[in-house]
Amino acid sequence: MDVRSPALFVADAEGLDFLNSVATPVDTPVDWIDNGDGLLNWLEQARLLPPDIAESVRAQALPEELDRVAGQARALREWFRGFVRKHRGRPLAADAVSELEPLNRLLERNEGFHRIAPRRDEGHEGLEFQALRKWRSPETLLQPLAEAMGRFVCTEDFSNVKACEGASCTLVFADHTRGHRRRWCSMALCGNRAKQAAHRHRLKAELP
Repeated sequence: MDVRSPALFVADAEGLDFLNSVATPVDTPVDWIDNGDGLLNWLEQARLLPPDIAESVRAQALPEELDRVAGQARALREWFRGFVRKHRGRPLAADAVSELEPLNRLLERNEGFHRIAPRRDEGHEGLEFQALRKWRSPETLLQPLAEAMGRFVCTEDFSNVKACEGASCTLVFADHTRGHRRRWCSMALCGNRAKQAAHRHRLKAELP
């Protein structure tokens, strides 16, 4: 069982939350997808994997199979990190599509389909058009990650993609605030630390 702290979801964008699945929230680096069980837990926390599917995968897949897919997810994450670092701070140009060929190849393996079914939200009757997926192998766990990244590069203004200004923070986020003045991954994390550091600096400056 994975007993590490809950994953961080502060990016305001699923694709960047995936990059933040490895971080240093306090002083020690944490990789929430360092093994197969961690990958399943992170996907559940990110709401990219239904709990019943996660339980089914745990029951049917061998631990070494899941660990191998987790390794593929980490490699995918670091490839995408390089892409985001290269292009953040300015609108993404159409010619960047050539760099996204690895992601397109992964998306081509998707076995998604749609189905008409009763609405799942309580208190409302009727039908809904559900997007589903065939989970034939552990490698299918990469598909919700690929879709999150694909949606991100096609809908996000890369001008708003920023790195937290915390001294040792590695988290990134999409700045959707008014005026785009967000500086920290979270005020409860780096923002509060910066305030405390500034306060100590002022007190030191006031000493005779």
